[in-house]
Amino acid sequence: MRRTVIVALALALAATGCSSGGATKAAGVLTVGMPNGPLTENHNPFLPTSAAGSLGYRYQIYEPLAFVNNTRPAQDPVPWLATKWDWTPDYKKVTFTIRENVKWSDGKPLTAADVAFSYEILKKWPALNNRDSLKVETATATPDGKVEVAFASPQFVNRNKVISAMVIPQHVWSTIPDPTTYTNPKPVGTGPYELKSFTSQTVTIARRAEYWQELPKVPEIQYTSYNDNTAQTTALASGATQWSYVFIPDYQKLYVDKDPANHKLWFPAGLGIHGLWLNTTVAPFDNAALRSAMSDVIDREAIFVKGEARLFPKLESKTGMPLPAGDSFLAPEYKDAKFKIDVDGAKQKLTAAGFKLEGDVLKAPGGKPVTIELTNPSGWSDYLTVLDIIKGDLKKIGIEATVRTQTADSWTTDFANGSFQGSLRWTNTGATPYEMYQNIMDGAEIKPMGQTAAVNFGRYNNPEATAALAEYANAPDDAARAKALAVLQKIMVEQVPMIPTSAGPIGAEYSTKNWVGWPTEEDPYGPPQATLPNALQIVMKLKPAGS
Repeated sequence: MRRTVIVALALALAATGCSSGGATKAAGVLTVGMPNGPLTENHNPFLPTSAAGSLGYRYQIYEPLAFVNNTRPAQDPVPWLATKWDWTPDYKKVTFTIRENVKWSDGKPLTAADVAFSYEILKKWPALNNRDSLKVETATATPDGKVEVAFASPQFVNRNKVISAMVIPQHVWSTIPDPTTYTNPKPVGTGPYELKSFTSQTVTIARRAEYWQELPKVPEIQYTSYNDNTAQTTALASGATQWSYVFIPDYQKLYVDKDPANHKLWFPAGLGIHGLWLNTTVAPFDNAALRSAMSDVIDREAIFVKGEARLFPKLESKTGMPLPAGDSFLAPEYKDAKFKIDVDGAKQKLTAAGFKLEGDVLKAPGGKPVTIELTNPSGWSDYLTVLDIIKGDLKKIGIEATVRTQTADSWTTDFANGSFQGSLRWTNTGATPYEMYQNIMDGAEIKPMGQTAAVNFGRYNNPEATAALAEYANAPDDAARAKALAVLQKIMVEQVPMIPTSAGPIGAEYSTKNWVGWPTEEDPYGPPQATLPNALQIVMKLKPAGS
């Protein structure tokens, strides 16, 4: 699930009608909050827009075959419903060994047929396949109780998504005429929790009587959906919410200082970034020297401190690689390539490329002044602050920038259709940098202006980049992948197809007053968000404070 602070903010701004009051905290209850507005009862675990998806409780009911730590993607996955998985050398097939003695919450045993069905349903019903469209060819339960899942193309870049797929009971879901519209009123999972109650504001799940491993220490989890970021922040500050994922502009004053001993937050970076996307079909932004010069004058420290309130991790590598998540992927030649403000260097690049700075106006080689319109939704306050910083920075090299706000719907449409000059947005993230770079520069995915793009929103067309992405995805070994990745990093540094501004956070706020065992920088066993699959890992590690 790719969820950013910006997405949470957008959801909050779009939501109306929910009480801003906090949920009361009963003894032994873990309270989770999100600023998502009123809830409609829908427990379908495949749909990110369902209550189960938007609040995250689907991951306490339904379990994956393995857990992947996207804050440290080079780490080995943690076995869960699968005890082992073996890939063929070409990454076109994986064989799972399924854990024994696991039961569904209705008492029936988990079988290999359930696991095979969980992949086959993604093939039969593409609308359920929100795991970046895994191209499952076949999924088969073998006579010895294992499961073989085959693909038409190598899945090295998707391998972590494949092994962390959610498992559902065949005896329930095979009877559903259309699982894409199924609200799943009585969820049956292998996880340690069951649905207890539902209202339009609060969902409560309770610990099962038995589970395939030691039961978690948390007897109940109460999920409350607040009307907006302000209400959610108030609930965090008062202690009504113990765990959340919400953008807090002045988090030290509004949250941490309310209980410094217990109010914590950790916003680590995964392998995704936020940045200034430029429409490379529009002159002069098709000029790499101009894009590089623009990047050279952007003050990322100001963006980190003022724009993103230190919640979005600082981005330092000119390759766009977030660190430390990307440490193992950096090409040797770019280990020390760091962003720094270099106005003089930017001017030299522009002069060499035929641009002229006349007074405080930069003119393109044809003599036309360089201007840029920067757009983003009106409610996205942190992005608009960043755009204002960028606007001031670009004046240092004579570029006149204007900022125009839109509704979120209008911006989404225009951005995807290419009706923009410059705009802030996030990238995809994954187990490797492939998804980030593919999102930015895959020429195979270019859509004509006016058609909706899913990636490569800047319509950047570089055959070398497209070839390197294909080589990486289909590489036979690590050496070939490293070679292709080095090419992509070189293009990112020298051609600047998108201007990186900050790392993409996968963070959360949480309280240690009643529960301890949360992931931290010192113990980064998983991303801390309550809406990500690793939320179950976190709950399994929590224990009462002082115990």
